[in-house]
Amino acid sequence: MKIVIALAQINPTVGALRKNADRIVDRARTAAKEGASVVVFPELALSGYPPEDLVLKKHFLEDCWHELEGMADQLPPESLIMVGAPQMVDTQVYNAAVIYHAGRMVTTYQKMILPNYGVFDEKRVFAPGKMPLILQAGTARIAIHICEDSWYPDEDTVLLLKESRIDLLVNLSASPYHRGKRVLRETTLRKTGEQLHSAFAYCNIVGGQDELVFDGGSLVMDQTGTLLARARQFEEDLLFAEVTVSDIPTVVDEPSPPSRRTVHIPFHPSVRRSERAPRSSVTPLLDDQTEVYEALKTGLRDYTEKNGFKKTVVALSGGIDSALVAVLAVDTLGADRVAGITMPSQYTSTETLTDAELLAQNLGIEFHTIPIRAIHGTFLTELLPFWEGWPPDITEENLQARIRGNIIMALSNKFGWLVLTTGNKSELATGYCTLYGDMVGGFSLMKDVPKTLVYELSEWRNRQGPSPVIPLSTIERPPTAELRPDQKDTDSLPPYAVLDAIIERYVEQDQGVDRIVAEGFDPDTVRQVSRLIDLSEYKRRQGAPGIKITPKAFGRDRRMPITNAYRERVRGADLT
Repeated sequence: MKIVIALAQINPTVGALRKNADRIVDRARTAAKEGASVVVFPELALSGYPPEDLVLKKHFLEDCWHELEGMADQLPPESLIMVGAPQMVDTQVYNAAVIYHAGRMVTTYQKMILPNYGVFDEKRVFAPGKMPLILQAGTARIAIHICEDSWYPDEDTVLLLKESRIDLLVNLSASPYHRGKRVLRETTLRKTGEQLHSAFAYCNIVGGQDELVFDGGSLVMDQTGTLLARARQFEEDLLFAEVTVSDIPTVVDEPSPPSRRTVHIPFHPSVRRSERAPRSSVTPLLDDQTEVYEALKTGLRDYTEKNGFKKTVVALSGGIDSALVAVLAVDTLGADRVAGITMPSQYTSTETLTDAELLAQNLGIEFHTIPIRAIHGTFLTELLPFWEGWPPDITEENLQARIRGNIIMALSNKFGWLVLTTGNKSELATGYCTLYGDMVGGFSLMKDVPKTLVYELSEWRNRQGPSPVIPLSTIERPPTAELRPDQKDTDSLPPYAVLDAIIERYVEQDQGVDRIVAEGFDPDTVRQVSRLIDLSEYKRRQGAPGIKITPKAFGRDRRMPITNAYRERVRGADLT
């Protein structure tokens, strides 16, 4: 027979327990009213994901359980409902799925495979579950997984279920986004479903949480791996699908000692649906550039909204990085919640100043000009006695960036604005940025966006409207920090196409210098870039948080020591 399953793809806020609980109850009631027999919520939907060290606090866990108990008689009793939440049992804390039916909490399942790589640190705060759970719901056999449990088709979390001949595998997930993740995710889940010969319902979380963005894309597959339904990306959604389950009781001999747990539920799923209920739909996936742009918008929106900021401010230099940040901010929050500040020095060209003004006009944002030439002169006058006789160098250049940082942070303090920094991954990788200067701010929107991708996204965004919003001269002009006469980025760095390719290999793929050179890159350039990356860790450690969009971002995704004397031994004879 067929039953209706609803996947409630929601955007919880970490720690907002009552608000999250209310949202869960509301979505469950809507799903049940529209005919859903099974309603699934994402991993740790009650607490938000990742809760990190909050789950080390006993009072936090007690408050979570209080909300879970309070939901029991508020949830629709006719549906089988699954909610992700932290659970404390004796002294152990688990990443759990709580199962509700008929106005009570029936049982729980504890996540068995705890990821401990990249951005994940679950072994630090959770204990692993010990065995799979199967719900004998009437004649249907439904197994429960939480995220990573389904990622290894040949592990016991899957193989033990295969022996039990289940009808449906339900996965509560909080799988963060990066470019290419959607293909990897669907490919992996399809392999697990095919291994079990069962239908597969995967409910992912959506929204932004600090550095992480969750893209949703919840889905349902049938027993053959055919996609029945897919939810929207980067939006809350309530996805319905009809899946086939057994209408004849299944008897499966449990091994001894038991390696899985079966809980019987007096559940008789309805096959009726309201005529008003949306039919199963497969939402098309976004193309690559649209997907990245939406990921950045989602991360910015939720960081701003969930932390209570009413307005943002961007230092507009007339360059492409600050232009893209400003456009993203307006596209996300609206023009009335974005201010632009340009702070010209004696080295600021008429062209960049004009471009900053034109961009602000195109966006319709509040715009102010605060010159720094006189302030810079005062600094130099006051400091000259300390370095008289020393020639000008990068110190005088960095002073300009730090003056700008002070000004924009003063505006932030006075008006409560969130400062959006404008540095990109290429600059942060190589240290081509000023600590306490252009790095200051509350949120680093482009922190994981390589410079070449900045250009791609800027050109893509200009094609989305009747006329370009970013001035073409901003895109076409050679990039420059304008901290000294006739300065160009290429004075200090390789061309960005070369630089970003090396960064991808050295940072994201952990390739060594010799292997990168073997791929055809100039040995001296590779050595220069790898050295800059290694020496700039102290800067990155003090930078603002920013959105992860690549497979390996700086920060919680890549943790390197600041004090680090290791230098790679070059193995190829041609590199010495």
